[in-house]
Amino acid sequence: MSEIKIRPLADRVVIKPFEEEKKTVSGIIIPDNSNEKPQKGVVVAVGCGKKDEPMTLKVGDVVLYGKYGGSEINYENETYLVMRESDIYAVVE
Repeated sequence: MSEIKIRPLADRVVIKPFEEEKKTVSGIIIPDNSNEKPQKGVVVAVGCGKKDEPMTLKVGDVVLYGKYGGSEINYENETYLVMRESDIYAVVE
């Protein structure tokens, strides 16, 4: 994972979404027009938190988030999501 030059502010994190699944677990190929956005990604940058709320996430955490969570940005031909830490549902261990 290359380091990006984006520093989120306050309680925001930058997430690199995982690639969309092209095949189901049982081997069925999913057509491009029916793919859903992934709801799992890796944290690539973390803000410094708020005054009374320190950040609990760190760079490299694999997280689950809502289907429509965050704002999508394009930076150096890559797609990232920027969202508040509170919009993330869980850390996958």
